[in-house]
Amino acid sequence: MRPAEWARDGAAVWDIAVPSRPSRLPGVSMAGFTGRTTDLIDLRVVPYPAVTLFLDLREALLVDDTGGARRLGSTVAGLAPGAVRGSGQDIECLQIRLSPAVAHAVLDATAELSGTVVSLADLWPHEAELFAERLRHTDSWADRFAIAERALAQRYQTGRAPDPEVAFAWRRMVEGRGGVRVDRLAAETGWSRQRLWSRFRAQIGLTPKRAARLIRFDHAVHRLAAGHQAADVAAESGYADQSHLHHDVAAFTGMTPTAVAAAPWLAVDDVAWPVEPASPTQR
Repeated sequence: MRPAEWARDGAAVWDIAVPSRPSRLPGVSMAGFTGRTTDLIDLRVVPYPAVTLFLDLREALLVDDTGGARRLGSTVAGLAPGAVRGSGQDIECLQIRLSPAVAHAVLDATAELSGTVVSLADLWPHEAELFAERLRHTDSWADRFAIAERALAQRYQTGRAPDPEVAFAWRRMVEGRGGVRVDRLAAETGWSRQRLWSRFRAQIGLTPKRAARLIRFDHAVHRLAAGHQAADVAAESGYADQSHLHHDVAAFTGMTPTAVAAAPWLAVDDVAWPVEPASPTQR
């Protein structure tokens, strides 16, 4: 494990641990978060082009989803989950990002998860609690990362992989930052546009068009968080103009580009996810 690093979110101080090497399972990224504050931590989750597991190690994390449901403990957020907030005090959490192709095999529910947040126990009814207990019973982040990687690898090996053509289409979208046309992807896979659209939606959970929007949005908001001007970000990210960028940011987050640029959720990304923002979904 790399040495712990610190990032600040208002009154909260985050101790962030990251693995010393990339995961041996392609498409998986992990980071450990410990939030220390005397006040309530309240974070709005910014959608990311990956399925995200929040493994609560202190039973202190409360997640509110778009529908108003509140869940305490370990949860899973599908692609483009909408307005999700995480809150609590003295939070200790292992966050795992899974590319949709990996999530399809590991969770066996990628399509059903799209736009939602569910309890991990709903997906792993016979394993979730034992998995969480194993993570809680060690204070070493290196050991926690190893435990999680073994559990994910085992499920990946026995799970259902998506069609190679679907996995290829997702990778090409990420590489092109959401700018690759569906017709071109269909031609490259050898499928018809209709077949690619249908199989992609069934296995990824989003249509190719919305998936491309999510990937493009992710690139744009990370550029905004890095201090770049909205007009420049819109031009370099493939938006028609600044109002088009504003529309997508509002659609995915309910915020303006100015507000999302200052979002605490994005402020820790360079520490927790030190590679180029889109890269974890490619691997």
